[in-house]
Amino acid sequence: MKFYIGIDLGGTNVRTLLVDEKGQSYSEVKDATERDNGPDYVTAKIIRQIESLDYSACGGIENVLGIGIGVPGPVDTANGVMIMASNLPGFENYPICEKLSTRFNLPVFLDNDANVAGLAEALLGAGKGKPTVYYVTISTGIGGAFIVDGKLVSGGRGHAGEIGNIIVKNNGYKQGALNPGAAEGEASGTAITRKGKAILGEEKVNHAGDVFRLADEGDLKAQAIVDEVVGELAQLFATIALTVDPHCFVVGGGVMKSKKYFFDKLNEQFNAKIHVGMRGYIPLLETELEDCGAIGAAMLPMSQL
Repeated sequence: MKFYIGIDLGGTNVRTLLVDEKGQSYSEVKDATERDNGPDYVTAKIIRQIESLDYSACGGIENVLGIGIGVPGPVDTANGVMIMASNLPGFENYPICEKLSTRFNLPVFLDNDANVAGLAEALLGAGKGKPTVYYVTISTGIGGAFIVDGKLVSGGRGHAGEIGNIIVKNNGYKQGALNPGAAEGEASGTAITRKGKAILGEEKVNHAGDVFRLADEGDLKAQAIVDEVVGELAQLFATIALTVDPHCFVVGGGVMKSKKYFFDKLNEQFNAKIHVGMRGYIPLLETELEDCGAIGAAMLPMSQL
C-alpha cells in the first residue's frame, strides 16, 4: 500500500490527513488557519500537523511518498506557489512547497482546491474509470477541473479550469476582478442569492435555495431567475463540452442541494446547445465523495509521481 499526505489549506481552517492510494484516511489533524499571523506562522502550523499525524498504519513518515496541498485561488503548479491569495494574505508567490519539501525531504505539489476536489472525484468518486472527467463546483463561486487519464490539466500558467470567468451573459453583472457577465457573477450561489434579494426582497431570500423553493411554489419572479440561471449554466457546460468533449461532467457544490429543482432542466438545455452527435453521451453526474478536499490533495502526488 502507498501512502500520501493531503493538506486542505483554507482561509478559516487547515486540515492534514494521512491517506492511502485508495483514498482511505488513517489520521487527521485540524486547526484554525490563523491567516492574519502570516505565511511563516501558518506554514509552521502545517509542519506541526504533519509531525503529529499517527503513522502507525504505514510504519513511519519515512514510508510516505509525497505531500499534496489544496488552496483557494489560481496556482502556479510548475513553481508550487499561489498566484492569487485573497483568502490567505501574504501567500502570493510564497514558497510553501519548497519549505515543506526541505523540511520533510518529500516531493510537494500544490493546486487549486477545486482542482484537487475534481481529482478526487475522478480517481475515487463519480468519475472513477472515465478517461476524461470535467469537474464543476457551483457554490459561493464557480470552479472547474479537467482530469485526463487520472492527471489534472493545469495549463501553461495554472489557470486551466478557471471557468467562473467564462462569459455567459453579454454586458452582465461585474463581480470583482471577473469579466462582466462571467458565470460566477451570474450563476453561482452568491449570484442567485443576490438576484433573489434584489427581485424578491431581502426578507424572502437568505440563500440560493430559497429562490429555487419559491420558484417551485409558483412565484413567477423566482421562476424567471431560475430560468435565467439554468440557461447560463447550460451555456457554461456547453462551452466546456464543445472545447474538450469530456466523457462526463461531475457536478458538486452547495447549489446542488437544490438539484431537484433545476438539474433535469439543466441537462436538457445543455444537450440542446451541443452538437447532435454529442447529445446523450456526456452525462452530468453528481459528486459521490463527502470529503474531497484533503483527500484530493493527497491524490496530487499519487497522480504526479
